[in-house]
Amino acid sequence: MGRLDGKVIWITGAASGLGRESALRCAAEGARLVVTDLAAPDTVAAEIADAGGGVLALAQDVTVEGRWDEVADEAEEAFGGFDVLVNNAGLGENRPLAETTLTQWRRVQSVNLDSVFLGTRLAFRRMRPGGSVINISSILGLVGNAGTAAYCASKGGVRLLSKSAAVEAAQAGLTIRVNSIHPGYIETPMVVNAVNKRPEPDQVMAYIASRHPVGHLGEPADIAHAVVYLASDESRFVTGAEMVVDGGYTAW
Repeated sequence: MGRLDGKVIWITGAASGLGRESALRCAAEGARLVVTDLAAPDTVAAEIADAGGGVLALAQDVTVEGRWDEVADEAEEAFGGFDVLVNNAGLGENRPLAETTLTQWRRVQSVNLDSVFLGTRLAFRRMRPGGSVINISSILGLVGNAGTAAYCASKGGVRLLSKSAAVEAAQAGLTIRVNSIHPGYIETPMVVNAVNKRPEPDQVMAYIASRHPVGHLGEPADIAHAVVYLASDESRFVTGAEMVVDGGYTAW
């Protein structure tokens, strides 16, 4: 306990799934939290507050450029600034490439990639020294998959944006680290809802699990532990890295 004492951590997409679990784990390690989602994630904020943690819950559409500075202003007023940004907000998309419209393509890129650019750029301008930017990508930012071209493109972009930003920050003397996390299939509402839309969802879920050498999907806590590590000073020599947490999915 106490690995994140004194840190203020801003997590987007914090209402459920990976964002919610990461917020709870970071709070348990002593961090104060700024949690955002399209609607203010009051439920997770209440869980943190009930446990005695400091928390600020705000509504944020991560695709709206001006909202980033507004949230940063509120974080500074409440906590004096922020030390860690977790760009977690994301949109899943399963659609054949030939059936994808330009509007659909751009929507996925806007939520999954443009928002990471906006958040990372804001961190360069306003994050306190010694900070950490953690960008949530995916194994589908490392390998391709049929029917998810827009999603793969966006998550691959997150991977290389993170590396480029890490080098730029270091060379500019910003003392800000930038890394990406690449989850395998994690049992979150986004994954479960996508599977349930498919014919014979039980078989689909079993097939997805079989693609992981460990034989099962991951849990949100598996990713939250990686977030805690990259947010902490334990990872002070880690930047420009891609942390793959996938049960071996990309190992074969």
